[in-house]
Amino acid sequence: MIRRRSLLALAGLGGAAALLPAGPAQAAAPRTAAPPSTVGPLRTVAPPSTIDLPTPTVGRPVGTTSLHLVDHDRPDPFAPVPGPRELMVQLWYPAGGTAGRPRAPYTTPRVAAAIEQGLPLDAGTLALVRPTARVDAPVHPGPLPLLLLGHGRKGGRSNCTALAEELAAHGYLVAAVDHTYDAAAVEFPDGRVVRSVLSEDPPDWDAAERAEIAARVGDLRFVTGRLTGRGLPFRVDEERIGVFGHSMGGAAAAEALRQDPRFRIGLDLDGGLFGSPVPELGLDRPFLLLTALDDHDTWRRWREHHHAWGRQLRTLGAGHLSFTDLPHAALPGNLPSHVPAELCTALLGTLAPARATELTRGYVRAFADHFLRDRPAPLLDGPSPRHPEVEFRWSRFRTAAGRRPDGG
Repeated sequence: MIRRRSLLALAGLGGAAALLPAGPAQAAAPRTAAPPSTVGPLRTVAPPSTIDLPTPTVGRPVGTTSLHLVDHDRPDPFAPVPGPRELMVQLWYPAGGTAGRPRAPYTTPRVAAAIEQGLPLDAGTLALVRPTARVDAPVHPGPLPLLLLGHGRKGGRSNCTALAEELAAHGYLVAAVDHTYDAAAVEFPDGRVVRSVLSEDPPDWDAAERAEIAARVGDLRFVTGRLTGRGLPFRVDEERIGVFGHSMGGAAAAEALRQDPRFRIGLDLDGGLFGSPVPELGLDRPFLLLTALDDHDTWRRWREHHHAWGRQLRTLGAGHLSFTDLPHAALPGNLPSHVPAELCTALLGTLAPARATELTRGYVRAFADHFLRDRPAPLLDGPSPRHPEVEFRWSRFRTAAGRRPDGG
């Protein structure tokens, strides 16, 4: 039986190995076609030469670049040797053009190897994944609304690339943070690779989660300050900033929204609200919770105390990782042959990967557009016949014109 706490806390793209039964480490299998699977959308296919992520739903070009940022005012709480907090941040943005710019890799080879080992996937799987964005393309002029993005525990900044590219194509600057010593692996420009030091089963989960969320929130607040400052080729609209994340990244987004008034909205992709007082205090700004699980104790407590616009929407047939890019790589990487069937279903669900990405993109974009751009969002008002997989589990306040963005 898979414990809900373990699933919601650990299963970032690099953390699923912590949920495997105890035993010898599994070596990556040779690249062969996957065996038949009990998971709905997964079936035997020949290994592809590439794994193309879904392209954005509009034709605007997307650029991406990476930043190495150092917070000299904050010591790293997890570093074995004392020093300032170092971060890698990946940005996706609407580009002014992409001529001559190479297509971005999904991640670096050494980071890919760490993620593949943690899941586990066949070695070389993530090298096949092809995003849409182009490296260092010129930035489209004009101030951009900013969305901060956090990964799951032992995951990484590339986890939600398809979602980030969709938002960038629709005019957002998306900043995904690698939370150093938490992420499966972080590679810095000088070649250093820092791997996760987080325990797979800490003796005191509550204390561990408080420490991890505090570090993540510090990262998000620091990166926001740097991106809204001077010296970068981006103009951020400081009145239109949101924060979201998957799994533990969603929990950190909730706590960041609670602490920092610069964030106008927050969004949680199937993350238990661990490590902070949010379940007991609620939030005073719009918050959207997209879930695969039917319910969770931290979500019930949050609903009781939330005092702004809020929604909990459940995607029927989704697994915990359906909100990330993993389902697109799972079958080519032989994930169903490497993990027990129960875990595979819990992680991937039965929803086709393309449909899962379509639904996640649609609801995330509707939420951001409504509260950061004052656009109508009928998708958030109630169940949609075009999206029968999305169940409205809980709602607070309506979204029609005339409601203030704070839900008043």
